[in-house]
Amino acid sequence: MAKKRIVIALGHQALGTNLPEQKAAVITTARTVADFIQKGWQVALVHSNAPQVGMIHTAMNEFSRQHKGYTPAPMSVCSAMSQGYIGYDLQNGIRSELIYRGIYKPVSTILTQVMVSPYDDSFYNPVKKVGRYMTREEADQEEAKGNHVTNVPGKGWQRIVSAPKPMSIVEIDTIRTLLDADQIVICCGGGGIPVLEQGFNLKGASAVIEKDLTAGLLAMEADADVLLIATSVPNVTLHYGTPEERPISRMSDEEAEAYIRQGHFEFASMLPKIEAAVSFLKAGKGRTAIITTLEKSIESIDGKAGTLISPKAL
Repeated sequence: MAKKRIVIALGHQALGTNLPEQKAAVITTARTVADFIQKGWQVALVHSNAPQVGMIHTAMNEFSRQHKGYTPAPMSVCSAMSQGYIGYDLQNGIRSELIYRGIYKPVSTILTQVMVSPYDDSFYNPVKKVGRYMTREEADQEEAKGNHVTNVPGKGWQRIVSAPKPMSIVEIDTIRTLLDADQIVICCGGGGIPVLEQGFNLKGASAVIEKDLTAGLLAMEADADVLLIATSVPNVTLHYGTPEERPISRMSDEEAEAYIRQGHFEFASMLPKIEAAVSFLKAGKGRTAIITTLEKSIESIDGKAGTLISPKAL
């Protein structure tokens, strides 16, 4: 019988925010991934990269300011760098945990580009903050380059970039081939390196992609059985942050869409997770989406934790 396939989207908690935190967090993350492998799942991992790409972007900009002859790195290059160094820690952590358990299975990181549309509305309305806080003078210099900045009260100015929707995954054939060979794949890090198609060439876009939306697209294109989005809360809730707050253990895709229309989910946190889950479910049959913490992910597969979303209310 064919193995079941799962795409796991890892949030900030699974990686930490700096190098020492990442090293420590990956140990716990690797154990959870190994649990899925031990239970016979084929696994593809997508990870966040917001703190890491911001750190790289800041470091490259500061280096270019202090050393003549060097230039700042574009956002697409910073994204590629973050995929490499996060993947390096993840694949080695997972490899070590598997060997410790007597499991010998290759783990690979795929530098992944994701196509976006040049006509995406987000290019006219950038919202994602990246990099360090700046003075007004530094912000003026960024704007003179054609970049966008926003004022963060009490902290200074910060660069903001677009967050276009993912259209297609350039390296999807490679990812499918590795999964079909029963190997573990780390891909689409940070939502993927955003690229625009220009003739025969791919040009990096000054943007970041919401990693949960890319995880949903990957789950569709890799024909996964389950999309599991690991986040900081054990369940999706209604009326979040109010006295009427209520956790949801199960809902259908139709119910999820109704909750979206009613405005229950925050734009920058839960909304893209729910949107990714709904898109994944509507693209095929026999699929399940789960939103919960990484610690509860194994239990959630058996319906004992988290929020399960399916085409029909369970």
